[in-house]
This record gives sequence, structure tokens and C-alpha cells, in this order.
Amino acid sequence: MTEYPFQEIEQKWQDIWEKEKTYETTVDTNKPKYYALDMFPYPSGAGLHVGHPLGYIASDIVARYKRIKGFNVLHPMGFDSFGLPAEQYAVQTGQHPAITTEVNIKRYKEQLKKIGFSFDWSKEVRTSNPDYYKWTQWIFLQLFDSWYNKKTDKAESISSLIRIFETEGNINISAACDDEVTIFSATEWMGKTHKEQQDTLLQYRLTYLADLMVNWCPQLGTVLANEEVKDGVSERGGYPVERKKMRQWVMRISAYSERLLQGLDTIDWPEPMKEMQRNWIGKSYGAELRFEVVNKNATPNIPQHLTVFTTRVDTTFGVTYVSIAPEHEWIPVLTAPEFKTEVEAYVQQAKNRSERDRMTDVKTVSGQFTGTYVINPFTNKEVPLYIADYVLAGYGTGVVMAVPSSDERDFRFATHFGLPIVAVQEGAHTDITQEGFDPKAGTMINSDFLNGFSVSEAIQKAITFVEEKGFGKGKLNYRMRDAIFSRQRYWGEPIPMQYKDGVAIPLATSELPLLLPEIDKYQPTETGEPPLGRAVDFAAKNYELNTMPGWAGSSWYFLRYMDANNDTELVSKEAQKYWNQVDLYMGGAEHATGHLLYSRFWNMFLYDLGIVSHSEPFKKLINQGMIQGRSSFVYRITGENKYVSFKQIKNFDTSAIHVDISIVDNDVLDLDAFKNSREEYANAAFILEEDGKYICGHEVEKMSKSKYNVVNPDDVVAEYGADTLRMYEMFLGPLEQFKPWSTHGIDGVYRFIRKLWRLVYDEQGKLLLTDEEPSKEALKILHKTIKKVEEDIAHFSFNTTVSTFMICVNTLQELKCHNRSILHDLAIALSPYAPHITEELWHTAFGYSTSISKASFPTFNPAHLVESEFEYPVSINGKMRVKINLPFDFSKEQVEQAVLASEAVQKWLEGKPPKKVIVVPNKIVNLVV
Repeated sequence: MTEYPFQEIEQKWQDIWEKEKTYETTVDTNKPKYYALDMFPYPSGAGLHVGHPLGYIASDIVARYKRIKGFNVLHPMGFDSFGLPAEQYAVQTGQHPAITTEVNIKRYKEQLKKIGFSFDWSKEVRTSNPDYYKWTQWIFLQLFDSWYNKKTDKAESISSLIRIFETEGNINISAACDDEVTIFSATEWMGKTHKEQQDTLLQYRLTYLADLMVNWCPQLGTVLANEEVKDGVSERGGYPVERKKMRQWVMRISAYSERLLQGLDTIDWPEPMKEMQRNWIGKSYGAELRFEVVNKNATPNIPQHLTVFTTRVDTTFGVTYVSIAPEHEWIPVLTAPEFKTEVEAYVQQAKNRSERDRMTDVKTVSGQFTGTYVINPFTNKEVPLYIADYVLAGYGTGVVMAVPSSDERDFRFATHFGLPIVAVQEGAHTDITQEGFDPKAGTMINSDFLNGFSVSEAIQKAITFVEEKGFGKGKLNYRMRDAIFSRQRYWGEPIPMQYKDGVAIPLATSELPLLLPEIDKYQPTETGEPPLGRAVDFAAKNYELNTMPGWAGSSWYFLRYMDANNDTELVSKEAQKYWNQVDLYMGGAEHATGHLLYSRFWNMFLYDLGIVSHSEPFKKLINQGMIQGRSSFVYRITGENKYVSFKQIKNFDTSAIHVDISIVDNDVLDLDAFKNSREEYANAAFILEEDGKYICGHEVEKMSKSKYNVVNPDDVVAEYGADTLRMYEMFLGPLEQFKPWSTHGIDGVYRFIRKLWRLVYDEQGKLLLTDEEPSKEALKILHKTIKKVEEDIAHFSFNTTVSTFMICVNTLQELKCHNRSILHDLAIALSPYAPHITEELWHTAFGYSTSISKASFPTFNPAHLVESEFEYPVSINGKMRVKINLPFDFSKEQVEQAVLASEAVQKWLEGKPPKKVIVVPNKIVNLVV
């Protein structure tokens, strides 16, 4: 056995772990629990690249470490297997998404197993499996059957709301509900028809039907969430997106706004993630004001007033125009006839921009005057009403009062359209045209009764004023809107609702799961219905034809892992109570206002129902950084099929083109491989360097197929082994940081693995272990390592631990240490990082029959780090000449005697006695000759 046979050994242990179900976990109340979870992947056709396992490796190290520290560890894996890519592929090829998904999952599992993760595969979940989405549908039904009682601050059964309606109407109800709710008595409730009662209940239910402006993507045939749209096109595919009103199922997440906000203070998450959610929820306190509409033309059906919400009611004296959202339902009646054409054109233009674009694009100024005026309630003067795309219909009332002197966006708008600007604040930093402008600075001016007051004082006085006058009121507001839940596509969970006489009727639990029907094409019907409309029997039963969004199944999967094979309930009380919260959740920061927010919402709802015992699902969250690709480029001369080497591009007009990194070695392009890579390159000509080489340019960027910079972990495992890959990914840098992939340092980790093997086996495969008393030096480096491993894993600082292991093995090699007890404990400490080689040593060298995952982590003994000697620097006439190791407990006299007896010192003294000897114990010795 000349070299460590990593391929043979890694495959051997992966097979054994799978066969013996080494990492399967059950509830064990005799042990403390630890729940380590990764955000489960969507199984794309591309498979994994080396960046994907980064977080998985880190969480696996923690999971393995916790096992050998005596914890009962739940470390599962599954797949977020409903998704748009599989459906798009189905549209293109006709292949059922389930087939595509199954093939992709098989590939993912093969790749994951090759890296040696300690996942409990017996608890695997797939969101597209009926036995899983049965419970996603069940949660939907519970939400439909619930309302949010603000008095008890929790969700309650809709039956309790009906009982209140039957006895006292809704006059005393304090609920999270629609804005426009009509007050009715018990008698009026009883007099309503069944449909009228159900329509009223929809105004209170936690999932409800509503006509909403949505992001509609015609090419994808579905509604997209705001986070799925960027720059007016779909994030996936880059297809145009338009704003359109559609009847949608909606989740009343706004009911939980305050709890979602307060809960952030109870969990250990990165502060930037918390801040993203705080900003998304957007709590603010201000006032609602009514601006009376000037109806000069006596237009019928025109509203008497427009209501605005503002956090700066103190600035109302400075309002010189009011703006309204392009989607607002009142625009047609508020538009003067002479402006009808311009308004319709502007509204159409604004509809094609996503809400995200309109919120973030602060440079573009656009708007359209409606021809209508409203009355400023503080000044009683008319101000013009403009349509502006920076106003969103879903936030507040969809109408905004504009104060150009106190708001930079309003200032740009007013300047662009030549509208008046009235200053309402004076003092330092109150000039909006100057750098350092602070909208909350100074004192009030040009504001009648508010003059002279600070901003905070003026706000309170203004709220009191509007409430006394009766044209407004103070109000708490949240930016977060309810979440659209319908998707007009096939590959998603069917919504378990039927329609009868225009009323949505929930399916009984016994009818779940409502299965996805087979259809002939994965496209909308010819009449514009969603793909499920193609299932004749399904549609004939009046089932809901929309499906659930991608975030539905991922909003509760962490609970299913606890009891994955339970077919009678979502999760048993015993399993949920034991596993409770996820102790460590590893995943990307891109999910801040999507999955992570929806999961918290659903978990809080299930907590209200008594299904779970903690309102927050994820105790600690870590956002792993991204391993980026190192892209290579060739440079094509404009208009020619000729390519210039990187060092000469300054002499030509060129464009950079990504080239597959597999045909580039140390920035040198394989010219023949390049010509064979694509038909268009077959006759390419080159301008080379003097040595005949073509040098590519390079850039660090996101690893993706489109950039031809993907590194497959299978290739790294085949060349270096899974243990090397695991340790190297940790060695690249701090877990949370972004870092480029490079194999320049991987040889060092690979050598480390082989050095460890050589401490136990010689080149002929003979066991080298000895049983003599370990040396002090060996014990010292071992316990330094044990201490460092514990400290670093506690702080999730995995990169420094890898360095520590390298130092330890190098030191043991220098000491020629083959001591059984030293290497035994080192193997255990290393096993979370390099499970294959340590498992092999555990069995073959140390003679155990059970897995190293059942071992106990070695106990750190600080006594081994206590130094027994001190290395004294000996200076002669001020220059350090010799170093001498002497016992710590030597007295001054003993130190002096030992130093003067040293041959090395005597050489420098040349036989002369020193005139003076200065000894500072355990610091320095100075001799003056």
C-alpha cells in the first residue's frame, strides 16, 4: 500500500454507512438533541457545482461534532422539487415534470453521497410527493378556516368569528381584515344569503380570494412574486412582465407583522438579515389624512376625498401636489376628459414596470397630471393630482401627499414638472438642495400653529389637530403586504378548493391529497385558463385551477423532517416537542424576504393552533458565502473570427467571450480543444504570444453554466478525494465570506491527508502504532488541537481549524510520533472534517467495530499546555547571542549558574568572567563583559 487509497476507502465507507443506516435518528429523550438543517435544494438539471456543498459541509461538520459530544443529532436532507424550470422543460419537450425531477434528484443524491454527508436519508422529503403536499394542502385549509383576533393576538377558528357575528355582528370585532369592511348587526348577519356570508368571511380569513394587481408574465403563463421580477422582466428566463388585475388566493401575512418584527429580537440571526426583514415589514407610525376632491365637472361616481398615509403629517403645510398609483381603481373617474389619452398611455407604460423597479429606481422621474385638483386640509388650497409610478397601490392607500421641500423624490418630481416648493423647516441641514440634508432636522416654518416646534413635537401636535378637526387620525402602518398565493402553472401543489355557485368550498381533510391530474400539454388552455384547465374531469368538478407558489412546500418542511413518515398527522406532538426548533439553519441570504419570512409566518400560525411548541422555527441562522468561479475569456477582433491573446488586446478593438475553463490550464488556452468546442470556432485564427501560447483573461464572478466556469465536485472528489474537498472548502476562508474557487492550495490539504495516513501505516501498509507513554510535546500539540477544534466549531470558524490540524500532523511527523493514544484522539477530533479516513483508521488501526460517530470527543486537559521550561534569550553586551531552555521554577541563582555553565555562552565570553549578570526570571538574561 504505497499511497493512501482514498477512492477505494471513501466508496467503502459510503456504502457501509448507507447499508448500516449509520446516521438514522429517532427520538431519544435520554440524550440532548441537536437539529442541524440546510436549506434544501431545488434539483436542477445542472447538478451540483463546488460552490453548492459549502454550507452542507459546514453543517455536516457541526452535526458530526455534536454526535461525538453526546447529542442526538437530526441532520436530514430533501428536495424542494416543485419548480418552474421542470415545467418550462415540460413545455418545451412534453416530458412530465415528475420524470425530469426524479432524474435530477437521483443525480443530486449521487453527488451528495460522494462527499460523505451524514444525512439521515430515511427522513428525506420531496415537496412534489403527494404524501408530503397532502400536509401542505392541510395547512392551507387551516389558514382558510382561521381569522386573526387582535384582542387575543393570535389566530382562531373561523367558527368562533361566526358565533360572534350571530350574537353581536362585527361592531366589536378587532381583527386583521380587509380595509373596507361594512359594519353590520347580528340581525343583518342572519339576513345575509349564504354567498353574502361567505364573501364577508373572506374579508377576515387568513387565506382569501381578492382581485389584485399582480406581476403577470405571458411567456411563463403565470403570476410572479415581486422578488421574482427584476428590471421589468422575469428573473428566470428574462421574459417581459406586466401589471395586471387578477383574482388570486392571498395569504394574510400582514396579520403577523408585529409578531414577525418582535420575534427577530429572540433569534440568533445575522443582523443584516434581521434588518432586511425589518425593512420589508416596514413598521411606521403616522397619520391618515383626507384630501377633498375638487369635482369641477360634477363627474358622477367620483370619490369625495382621497386618503393618504404619512409619517410626516407635520409637513402638510408644504404639500404642493398629491400623487396616485397608476393601478388605482379611481384613476378613470378622477381623470379630466382633456387628459384621458395622456393618462391612459402613462398608466399602460407604468404597468409594465415591476413594483421592485419602481421602488428602487430613484433617478427616473415620470408622471402625468390628471387634470383634477384636491384640497390641502391644512391650507385649504387646491393642489394638483398627479399619477406617479413611484406610488404603489398595495402600500398604504395608494395615494401619497408630496412635500418637495422635505423629500428628495418629491423634490425631483416637483422640479421636473415645475411645481411649487414650500419650505416648512429651517435650520442646519434643512436645505434639500445642499449636501447633508436631514429631513428631520431644524424647526418648523411656514406652518401656522406648528411654527417653531421641532419635528418630533410638530408631528404629535399635527396628529392631535387632524383628529380634532375630523379629517384624519393617527395610525400604525406596515409596509409588508399580503402574499399572493396563486400561480397559473401546472407543476405545483393543487389548491384544495372547489367552487359552487360562486362560493369557494374547502375540501375535507379525508379528501386530501388533492392530486395533480394528468394533462396533455403543460401550457394554459386556448381560452386562457391555467394548465389544470386541460384536465377535463378535474375542471368539471370545479376545482381551483391555480396551483400554490414555490414557497408553499418550503415553508414547513423543517417540521416534516421531525416525523417524515407519519401518515396520520403533520408531525407528532412527541417528535415536535423533542426536536423543537432548528438549532442551526444554514442557507443563502437571498431568501431573507421570501422563504425565511414565509416560514416564520406559517410556523407562528401553527404555534397559534398548538401544532408546534415554539413560535420561531430557526434558533440560529448562518448565511454561508458564495464560492465564486474563475472565468476565462478569449478576445475576438470585432468583425473577424480572429482571437487576440490577452496581453495584446490593447492593440485591437475586441470583445470578451467566455470560454470553457476545462480547456484552459493556468490561463493558457488549448487551441485545438477551443476549435473543437463549437462549430463557429472551427476556423478561428489567433494572434499568439511570442512563445506560441494564447493567454486568456480571467475574472472572478458567480459560478454558472452560462459563464462556462462551473467546477464539478465529482471531478475534485475523483482526483483528490471527498475528505480533501471537504477540508479544502473550509480552508478557503471564513464561512460567511465570498471567495473564488482555486485549486492552487488543494495540494496542501491532499498532502495533509496522506501525511496522516503515514503516521499510522508505512509504505508497505504495515501498522506503525506504538503503545509507549506519549511525549510531552505530542500531548501538547494534541491538546492544543483539541482546544482549538472545540473553540472554532463553537464560533463556526472552520477555516482556522483546518490550519490547526495541518500544524498538528506536521509536528507529530517531526516528532516521529506513532503513539496509539495520540493518534486515536486526533482521529476522533478530525472525524467531523474528514470522516472517511478517520472511519477507516478507527476500524483497521484502532480495532473498533462501531462507527467513529459513536465515539466520544476527547477531553481537553489544560495541564498539557502548561509550559515546564522557558527559553531564555541570553544577551551579551546588549546583543542576543544564545537561547537556553531552563525549568520555569529555577531561582535567579540557578538560572545564572546554568547560563554561565553553558558552552555556547562561554564561547562568547572567551573565558572572561562577566562584570555584571542581570536575570529577569522567565524573561531574559543579560551579561555585561
